[in-house]
Amino acid sequence: MSRLDWPAGFKRTPESERERNRSFEATLGATTKELATEMGRMNADEWRGEISNAHTKSNGLPLHNANPDDPGFVLRWTADSEQFAVACDASPRLRDNVRYVLKWVHETRMRSQRPVQTGDSEFAAARLPPGDDGDVVAGTATSQPAHEVLGVAPDAPETVVESAARARKAETHPDNGGDREEFQRVVEAEEVMLDD
Repeated sequence: MSRLDWPAGFKRTPESERERNRSFEATLGATTKELATEMGRMNADEWRGEISNAHTKSNGLPLHNANPDDPGFVLRWTADSEQFAVACDASPRLRDNVRYVLKWVHETRMRSQRPVQTGDSEFAAARLPPGDDGDVVAGTATSQPAHEVLGVAPDAPETVVESAARARKAETHPDNGGDREEFQRVVEAEEVMLDD
């Protein structure tokens, strides 16, 4: 079984809190077809769906009969050299999670076609931090491992991680003259270490 590459900083829904959606009637196959069409309309440079097993098409979208142990779904894309990701695991059924992502992408794309001026792209909420290649802060060549960001041992206990993160957040917080990006790196590093 492969593991779903959940975006760093995105909270997971506890299994006990996942709820079936009884209003979605489309099949997984129909939903993935609609999502592929929607991504084509967005003119993304490239895009890929992700589930926790290998039952996928070449674009990463699940096959019509995919039934992974982890029902979560992640959609990643690149547009104008920026990386984006949306993810859902609110339902115990993969089909519903893919459908939620489809609905969000469609509704957000439709908002971008309205003659309304905003301060940023409608998809700004899905923009990933610079350098994210699916593993923010977790030790890529361009980013520090989470334990180094916090200044703790790789196997530090939770209490040590929490204490170090609290201190680093205080010194890097933008309200205290710190750098917003560094503060976000500290927050993400804490989440990575506490999720392990």
